[in-house]
Amino acid sequence: MGVVTGIVLYAIIWFMTFLVALQVRVTTQDDIGKGRVAGTHGSAPAETHLRARVIWTSGVAAVLWSVIAAIIVFDLITLEDIDLFTRFGLGSSAR
Repeated sequence: MGVVTGIVLYAIIWFMTFLVALQVRVTTQDDIGKGRVAGTHGSAPAETHLRARVIWTSGVAAVLWSVIAAIIVFDLITLEDIDLFTRFGLGSSAR
């Protein structure tokens, strides 16, 4: 895996993790009951805690990236391992 590929893989993992983290422990404006900010919906978050979410996302994404990068670099799982088409005799093996 090249440097650019590793950076792109990390970016994809980071954004996917961030989108999940945005949904975790959200307290809406209706849950707090203090009233809504003008022009927002009641299900809008009252506090975003964006800095903490970005820090947690970066750490989790780094761990996930290191596991996936190790699998790719050390060939722990190859295409032959997941190629069900030729495994069940439906195609010809290109070995």
